[in-house]
Amino acid sequence: MKAEKDPKTGKWLIQYRYKDWTGANKKSTKRGFKTKREAEEWVRNFLMTQTHSLDMKFSDFVELYFADMRNRLREHTIINKEYVVRDKLIPYFGGKKMNEIGVPEIRAWQNELIQKGYAPTYLKSINNQLSVIFNYAVRYYDLSGNPCRKAGSMGRSKADEMQIWTKAEYQKFSDCLMDKHISWIAFQILFWTGIRIGELMALTFEDVNLESKIISINKSFQRLKGKYVVTAPKTPRSVRTVNIPAFLAEDILDYKESLYDPQPEDRLIPVNKSFLEREMARGVKLSGVKKIRIHDLRHSHVSLLIELGFSPKEIAERLGHENIETTLNTYSHLYPNKQERMADRLDRFYQEKSENGEAAQ
Repeated sequence: MKAEKDPKTGKWLIQYRYKDWTGANKKSTKRGFKTKREAEEWVRNFLMTQTHSLDMKFSDFVELYFADMRNRLREHTIINKEYVVRDKLIPYFGGKKMNEIGVPEIRAWQNELIQKGYAPTYLKSINNQLSVIFNYAVRYYDLSGNPCRKAGSMGRSKADEMQIWTKAEYQKFSDCLMDKHISWIAFQILFWTGIRIGELMALTFEDVNLESKIISINKSFQRLKGKYVVTAPKTPRSVRTVNIPAFLAEDILDYKESLYDPQPEDRLIPVNKSFLEREMARGVKLSGVKKIRIHDLRHSHVSLLIELGFSPKEIAERLGHENIETTLNTYSHLYPNKQERMADRLDRFYQEKSENGEAAQ
């Protein structure tokens, strides 16, 4: 390992040897350092990553983590993870060594974030990302344990109250958007199908079979790295078909007939999320209904399905949830009277049996 001045640029370069993942000996050169010390430190950290030593800095370990996970996670998921790590984890833990980050450091970091007033659900997601990185170190780099477990979590996994609209509230809101056909039909589809906003924006005319009244969900429309792109759905189970009521099929047909020569591959709702957010804000202001998020229309749809008596399994399939536990964990509080109804039914059954027994005597 030798650092020297690069005669061409005047900056420092360093030559070094290492073994790659196959065990083969390699020789390489790294250029462009401002100082000799910076060059030597870079090589030390690089060699630690090659030997899987947890004496490396947290920031270097994060690079290893993402290099592996980019092959296993969707691009949108990686972008979200990288944002949280760069913005909330690296500034605090970046220069610390992996094997020196313990419970006191994590508790201090948690307290700093709590004092900044972030939403409890956001605090929980940030803490989860740190824990995921340490779990990765435990599983693949032989770290003795995850310090996040001893430090405890912060925030909450669920908001205090899920915001939903009743049918009456939605109808009041919807009536105020009748002046813009594309906005009106977009919210009609979201409220009466429960599909995600990315799934809605990715729909093409060929995805909607108005004769069989079926919408095929097979892609999503998202903003990645400053550009809108069509991607795979959120999870494998998100690829599904959604049956729609007859009135919604008629609404979509009416919308389609109002357009000039729509092609099968054209997007059904050719707008972006910010347009729908502005339209939602306009409808809320005009109608006077309480403000909710666009995603809460999905929750509102589930609330309707529960009120109509559909089972968690049926709802999970319609929403494209990966498993029924997701549905139960998310919407269990919308079943407030189930236990009471069960007890009432058992009581009536007992009373009927007792009366029949007495009558037989």
